Amino acid sequence: MRHTIVYNKKGRIRIRLSSSLTHEQAAGLKTLIEAQKGVISVEVTAINGGILIYCKEDRKRALLKYISTLKKKDIPLEEDMSADIRKLTGEFKKDILSVFGKAAIRSLFLPAPINILFTLRRATSFVSKGLSSLWEGRVNVAVLDAVSISAALISGSFSTANSVMTLLSISELLEEYTHKKAKATLAKSIFVNIDKVWLVTEKGDVSSSVAKLKKGDKIRVRQGVMIPVDGEVWEGEALVNESSLTGEPLPVMRGKGASVYAGTVIDEGSIVIQVRSLPDETRIQKIADMIDASESLKATTQTKAEKLADAIVPYSLLTALGTYIFTGNMQKALSVLMVDYSCAIKLSSPICVISAMREATTYGVMIKGGKYLENYAKADTIVFDKTGTLTNSCPTVEKVYAFNGYEEKEVLKIAACIEEHFPHSIARAVVRKAEELKLKHEEEHADVEYIVAHGIATMLNGERTLIGSAHFLFEDEGIKLDKEVEKTVKRVKSSSLLFLSIGNKIVGMICINDPVRKEAKQVITELKEQGFKRTIMLTGDSEAAAKAACKKLGISEYRAQVLPEDKADIVASLKSKGHKVAMVGDGINDSPALATADVSVAMCSASDIAKEVADITLLSEDLRLLITLRRLSEGLFERISRNHRFIVGFNTALIAGGISGILAPSTSALLHNVSTTLISGLSTRPCLQRPVD
Repeated sequence: MRHTIVYNKKGRIRIRLSSSLTHEQAAGLKTLIEAQKGVISVEVTAINGGILIYCKEDRKRALLKYISTLKKKDIPLEEDMSADIRKLTGEFKKDILSVFGKAAIRSLFLPAPINILFTLRRATSFVSKGLSSLWEGRVNVAVLDAVSISAALISGSFSTANSVMTLLSISELLEEYTHKKAKATLAKSIFVNIDKVWLVTEKGDVSSSVAKLKKGDKIRVRQGVMIPVDGEVWEGEALVNESSLTGEPLPVMRGKGASVYAGTVIDEGSIVIQVRSLPDETRIQKIADMIDASESLKATTQTKAEKLADAIVPYSLLTALGTYIFTGNMQKALSVLMVDYSCAIKLSSPICVISAMREATTYGVMIKGGKYLENYAKADTIVFDKTGTLTNSCPTVEKVYAFNGYEEKEVLKIAACIEEHFPHSIARAVVRKAEELKLKHEEEHADVEYIVAHGIATMLNGERTLIGSAHFLFEDEGIKLDKEVEKTVKRVKSSSLLFLSIGNKIVGMICINDPVRKEAKQVITELKEQGFKRTIMLTGDSEAAAKAACKKLGISEYRAQVLPEDKADIVASLKSKGHKVAMVGDGINDSPALATADVSVAMCSASDIAKEVADITLLSEDLRLLITLRRLSEGLFERISRNHRFIVGFNTALIAGGISGILAPSTSALLHNVSTTLISGLSTRPCLQRPVD
């Protein structure tokens, strides 16, 4: 593995790999290096590929040679145990030992009468839970447990009752541990663990607590350090590794005015950041907050499975009763009662969803809940906004036309003067073109009014001045289209058109070209192969521009010159015809359609409103994430279905074994609980096999 030496001091050396690692690779690499001769301790940081080694001085050369010969594919993947997870695991082991220890003491040392009293006392908590469920009109697994323990006690099988309660206690501990560990692992993968920062003051850099930071403060972050807050670069330049947010392994240059985010790491350079969001308001913290919120957004598959699991409980009770009536054997009836379908289904499904959400963040996708993954997996129609979604959102001015006595440079100067007030991609293109031609424009107009998705209105030298789309000027504002302008419009085939009018006359037309993303055509093709039967593009651009873009992209359906409310109506119409609709957009004008769709996806550079409305947000500009998201969502629900099939099949086999007398009640309970733990553990595996660099 290629690396650079960051510093080399007596007894320790810090190096940085040329690329980042996964948390599992970092844990595996740590184990490999620790096993080398002369190594005292090792710390490996996954996000930036940093390795800090404490070792004997005479072993440094050999260690560096060893690391350089390693390949990523040779690194064993190991579970990354953070302090929180280690603590959680330690507490779990302690609790398990306590349960077994108490059971052994009762069995070996307590006289039978006292042991029976302890058994009855333990049973009251299980029975009370079952009675409470019955009182609420629910026949669930708590009722099943209460009946099985009560039946064992009534038949005088106190040892069986004790075994069942011990196994149920262990099962409860296992379920709680597995669930907490899955959530803790997800939280750890995006956690920013920084206490101190260097605050830039008039007297120089001062060490300060992160908790004391205020918006607007300036902090210095140097090479190899994780950025603790969201903000803008105030000074300096740096190569920033953003893989924790975007999934992209290559660092990107960030200079003055650029946004940087908490959880990313500076690979090279040093920058001063002006704080925009405090630690509990950062983008990465919002992802973490979604972990807890996501469980209230269960997928339909998950909810149905849970209802089915509870619905099976009465049949389990009837099966146990029938077994006792026909065989007269309480042990066989108890074997049936020891097994239920609910535990494994209720535990494995949310773990699958949490793990898939964690996996999505490694690819650069933020998902608000399991039901959105399911909706995306089942969607048969995908609707795209054009500008900023299928195109690069970096349009350029291709040509300027002037009419009614105006010159081209004058038209561009006036347009730039008005458009510079608004951070729209087309506005930026106009201003950028004026700057390239070194056209200086003074503020000669009055206050401007921005009409979303239409255009801008203002007063210039006492005359009403408008700039915007053909729909805005000719239909909404009633500006007349004279013959000269009409002829010019007909000649322009593929560009988006921006019109400028002064005093009810068209004085200029600006042709805007917005090239499609290089990966967009491939993405459209693959989405169709993945089961999207209809692919539709919506745009406010002209018919000619929309048609030209669709031809390049291989999209057969489009709607041109649509307004924000039109987009929402189109999505609603598709839904009313039975289609499951996914909407992908980035602008304020896309928000109504995003809110209307079955599942909505916002681009990385989307407006704050669009991101707030969207169910899923891409943290990278790469449209190929839509393909990854489809594969991940389909893989998740295939896993949930596969789990359910195994749970039903295995537990049914256990019940059959109990009825036939092959399995004793304690054996049935043990196998049931072991299988529940096993299926839950397997549910934390990645749905997709990510290639190793």
